[in-house]
Amino acid sequence: MADRSLYAWWCCALPCALALVAADGFLVDITYVESAVAKGAVCLDGSAPAYHLARGSGSGENSWLIHFEGGGWCNNVTTCLQRKRTRLGSSKEMATQIAFSGILSDTPDDNPDFHNWNKVKVRYCDGSSFTGDVEEVDPITKLHYRGARIWQAVMEDLLAKGMDKAENALISGCSAGGLTSILHCDRFHDLLPPAARVKCLSDAGFFINEKDVAGVGYIAAFFNDVVTTHGSAKNLPPSCTSMLPPGMCFFPQNEVKQIQTPLFILNAAYDSWQVRNILVPGVADPHGQWHSCKHDIGQCSASQLRVLQGFRADFLKEVSEQGNSDSRGLFINSCFVHCQSESQELWFSSDSPMLGNTTIANAVGDWFFDRSSFQKIDCPYPCDSTCHNRIYEDSSQA
Repeated sequence: MADRSLYAWWCCALPCALALVAADGFLVDITYVESAVAKGAVCLDGSAPAYHLARGSGSGENSWLIHFEGGGWCNNVTTCLQRKRTRLGSSKEMATQIAFSGILSDTPDDNPDFHNWNKVKVRYCDGSSFTGDVEEVDPITKLHYRGARIWQAVMEDLLAKGMDKAENALISGCSAGGLTSILHCDRFHDLLPPAARVKCLSDAGFFINEKDVAGVGYIAAFFNDVVTTHGSAKNLPPSCTSMLPPGMCFFPQNEVKQIQTPLFILNAAYDSWQVRNILVPGVADPHGQWHSCKHDIGQCSASQLRVLQGFRADFLKEVSEQGNSDSRGLFINSCFVHCQSESQELWFSSDSPMLGNTTIANAVGDWFFDRSSFQKIDCPYPCDSTCHNRIYEDSSQA
């Protein structure tokens, strides 16, 4: 039941998130990578992978932003079959146009540093953060676990369209896409010209290995099932899998230290998805005592807030253990939100969240272009008046 509810939350929440983006973005057509099918680089249902490309211009003609869509994971046949019938498992179910906003915006006033770049949003249809590769296809379910092949096929397609001449390149992503940008960070760097400035940005992708409020390691078991189901182990960094079980190598805390490419971690310390699905999954709260709190942080009791402050402390501990190299960027605010780079109001607007009087867009831009380093961690909730704390009405994830 917990696995199904986790899946259900994504299916209900993501259309809402896309609707918010559509309100202030510009529409970009879909591109199907039909040539990938012959390579077996296909979505869960066997359909071609897809992305949306907005061409760069002027000074951004040879600069590329590759942003990976989020959408959770499927960890067994049942949950992958559920995804197979949706846009998270089939390009046949994807909208042919989507809105680009925030970090994908083409307006200088909304996206000062990346507006005129080649901007790509890679659609997510494999359920493994683009790590899976199982050769066999079950004749009954006809499920294809081929996320790693999709990643390679999309990269090859973009390289052929001019990314091979990139002078600047940034791989980014939201949530499961943010995890993708961590897991594939160095691999992406290796594809680009040696002289190119190449960096990685993870938005809400720093998932931590935390026990839930019932004391159970639910997310660790879930990630282990994802890696096993999709055959992901061989596509996870060997620097990690040589020391830890493959499922543990899905957690960024066990990955980031080994990453050589400059990486920026953008995350809320009270990440709303992690609170609702790692700290308090439905199975850990059978009587619904956390229902109001985990949907609206303003409704938390004093004792529940103490638990959330403990989660923040554990999150910051894992982040701090990744080191403070100048090549690393950090924007860790104390908001109750999940994914901030694609939302215009959160990325760059008159009332965007700020740390040290700096918006997310300016922090990332300064870091990418080496204008200044940025490593800031917010004070504990509720001190930050710039936060846009989300209130979630949907309860299907619990």
